[in-house]
Amino acid sequence: MARLKNRIAMVTGGSRGIGAAIVLRLAEEGADIAINYASDNSKEKALEVKKQVEELGQRAMIIQADVGNKQQVDMMIEQVEAELGQIDILVNNAGINPFVPFMQLSEEEWDRTYNTNVKSIFLTSQKVAKGMIERRYGKIINITSTASVVVVSPVVPHYISSKAAAHQLTKALAIELGKYNINVNSVGPSTIDTDMCTDYLADPEIYRKEVEANPMKRLGTSRQIGDAVVFLASEEAMQINGHLLMVDGGLTVKAAQPDDHMDH
Repeated sequence: MARLKNRIAMVTGGSRGIGAAIVLRLAEEGADIAINYASDNSKEKALEVKKQVEELGQRAMIIQADVGNKQQVDMMIEQVEAELGQIDILVNNAGINPFVPFMQLSEEEWDRTYNTNVKSIFLTSQKVAKGMIERRYGKIINITSTASVVVVSPVVPHYISSKAAAHQLTKALAIELGKYNINVNSVGPSTIDTDMCTDYLADPEIYRKEVEANPMKRLGTSRQIGDAVVFLASEEAMQINGHLLMVDGGLTVKAAQPDDHMDH
């Protein structure tokens, strides 16, 4: 359909999981892509995603950077814009979720979570928005979570609060940047079976409970998150701003209740 033909996108944390699915959906719609990855361990995966983008007929590059570090973010964006052109679509996907109970949580883990999940959005958006403001066009899409609006687990308070902060930051940026024809929105996935959740979902009972808790009685897919990002990045969403698009099967609109409540 090529809804994003001639657009240039950058996806942070784009080497695997939801990030890789977003990259491929954007490329399928005609965008050229910069794929950010954080560590040397992710380079091979980033190269594989790059290869898939190029097989779709689009330009691609990979670039390593810690998105919680201003110097690295500035260098990354300057390099992307020198090689591919000015960024039209920024997808802030990079995120971490260390499973650590509050009373065992270290200051280092807290800071690392906030740097990756919140500070990165501030750094990348501020840098990219300068060019978007000049051109009076841009799409910034932040990948948040159901944790942005509900407490999903008692053992990840750092993750939950960081995603709530990302949600509020999205809304604040939508107000400030909207007058420049820049749309700022976010997408909130529920549990997706990616490598971030591999160990968690390996327990059949946990997997069963996750599925049973969802009104759709299934888990979502990475591609479905990519579909939502493509929509928000397209011209079809020009009047959508400051919105959190939940891709959660209705999980966050369902109040906790006894299992048999609906049957009675």
